[in-house]
Amino acid sequence: MTPSKNTAKRASNDPMRQDFEREALCHLNALYGAALRLTRTESEAEDLVQETVLRGWRKWHQFQRGTNCKAWLFRILTNTFINGYRRRTKEREILEAEQLGRHGERFFSKVSAQRWGDPEQGYEDHNLSPIVENALAELSTNFRTVVVLADLQSFSYKEIAEIIDCPIGTVMSRLFRARRALQEVLREHAQSYGIALAS
Repeated sequence: MTPSKNTAKRASNDPMRQDFEREALCHLNALYGAALRLTRTESEAEDLVQETVLRGWRKWHQFQRGTNCKAWLFRILTNTFINGYRRRTKEREILEAEQLGRHGERFFSKVSAQRWGDPEQGYEDHNLSPIVENALAELSTNFRTVVVLADLQSFSYKEIAEIIDCPIGTVMSRLFRARRALQEVLREHAQSYGIALAS
């Protein structure tokens, strides 16, 4: 047997890997759906899910068996998204400053994220109309995140608070304000379906 076949056999017999595949990889579609709504582009959503799965595998020894694996993965996904959003915002500030000549000859480069596979290949999410998707995309990152977790992934307030690491009251406040903002934008769309929204 060749070394590569030995390695493949050991990997397939690794109990920790089997455990990860059984407990974590079943949530790929949910992760991708959330990532798509957070990032608003397919390529960034794929990158975000891949990074989430990679980090999940690296931290799998920290996962407590018997707890909510989906919520644990969504915490990784959300933190990865928020940190990436902050980094991209900072990069944009630096690049804009560079264009305005505020950094002199300083050179800035953006390192591409590594891609190690496409576990979401072929997945398509048609649950929301383009009008609703666009309204969701217009929300701020904080508001969009809680709407995706609560209304599209059905996490409880407590689970969302743990995922985004903030008090339950903050989750409730953000969700209330996000839903109100969506309601204003989607009022006409709802009426076209015969749904009357309260003023």
